Amino acid sequence: MQRSYSRLLGIVGKPNTGKSTFFSAATLAPAEIANYPFTTIKPNRGVGYVRTPCVCKEFGVKDTPVNSLCIDGVRLIPVEFIDCAGLVPGAWQGRGLGNQFLDEIRKADVLIHIVDASGGTDSEGRICKPGEHDPVEDVKFLEHEITMWMANILKRDWPKIARTAESGSTDLISILEERLSGLAIRRTHIFEAIRRTGLNADKPTRWGEEDFFRFIAALRQIAKPMLIAANKMDVPTAEENLERLKKLNYIVVPCCAEAELALRRAAEKKLIDYRPGDCNFKINNSERLTESQLKALETIREKVLLKFGSTGVQEAINMAYFKLLNMITVYPVEDLEHLSDHHGRVLPDAYLVPYGTTARELAYLIHTELGESFIYAVEARERKRVGEDYLLKDRDVISVVSAKKRA
Repeated sequence: MQRSYSRLLGIVGKPNTGKSTFFSAATLAPAEIANYPFTTIKPNRGVGYVRTPCVCKEFGVKDTPVNSLCIDGVRLIPVEFIDCAGLVPGAWQGRGLGNQFLDEIRKADVLIHIVDASGGTDSEGRICKPGEHDPVEDVKFLEHEITMWMANILKRDWPKIARTAESGSTDLISILEERLSGLAIRRTHIFEAIRRTGLNADKPTRWGEEDFFRFIAALRQIAKPMLIAANKMDVPTAEENLERLKKLNYIVVPCCAEAELALRRAAEKKLIDYRPGDCNFKINNSERLTESQLKALETIREKVLLKFGSTGVQEAINMAYFKLLNMITVYPVEDLEHLSDHHGRVLPDAYLVPYGTTARELAYLIHTELGESFIYAVEARERKRVGEDYLLKDRDVISVVSAKKRA
């Protein structure tokens, strides 16, 4: 039995911001891989990738990826996305597709908020003249919707929760952990929200309404971390709004989802050489392209890639996992000499794990029996034996030695 550290990314935003285009671009596979780590993908779910330099070139080997892809030394590791329903003000009260949206966001561990940076969609998602709407308001309203939704889950029973916590029969964090477990909210999230707000967890009956909402807002920020994909950056009015969005307390990535989708589709047809996240592309055979297609590609190159360094789609995904979720990449192998598994496949797997994961926890992630019979692990670069409490580092190549393997 394998354990999993997989984290679900939710793509959120109001209608007509380019949310679905972002989802389509992000989940358009650059190549086939042997086995996806997600057995069932529902219609509003898909598989995208995080991009990281592979260790194959550092070790001078030709790898044989199994659970991921390696394209010219770039490792693409699959992750699961959920495309949440379009959000409108009042969703927490059930307005629009609010109930569906909130049920979907409940499962997400990290959010990418697709914002129309051009200001060309109003608060309801209706098309308007670029520059007419303030995208900063979209960020504030999404914060409010999620905060109110989370508050509603606890508000009615809060007096009883507070009294029970103070009675000494069980502590506040344990009560909240049980109540909020269905929202992908963990004990560590609750503990950190209490620490950050400075509230007294032993005396929750003394919390005023302002204290309660301050706690919920902190919990939202911690349990549902979010970055902003400032989309439609090819529209002139977007640049001024980008600077305003950057003043908010979020990571903001300039983005053009339409450009990314066009590039991935062209690459899929072998018309261009392009890897997700590249800062440029190479046209393979211009004779196969019409004049309008060539013009469109050059426009993407000049107005998006050369201007912003990428389309922003892959950068946003990477930021979500590596910055907000603090994940690292590790490569477990069996044969340290050849960096292979028992089938002889070189660097077959790349795992995303949270920073702070230990060698023994990695063993459990690979297989429960490996974790239970763990003796020690060996780090490939220094050929150094490490114990069960060794904290894995980004790009570690690790071989686990267990009692079962020795036998």
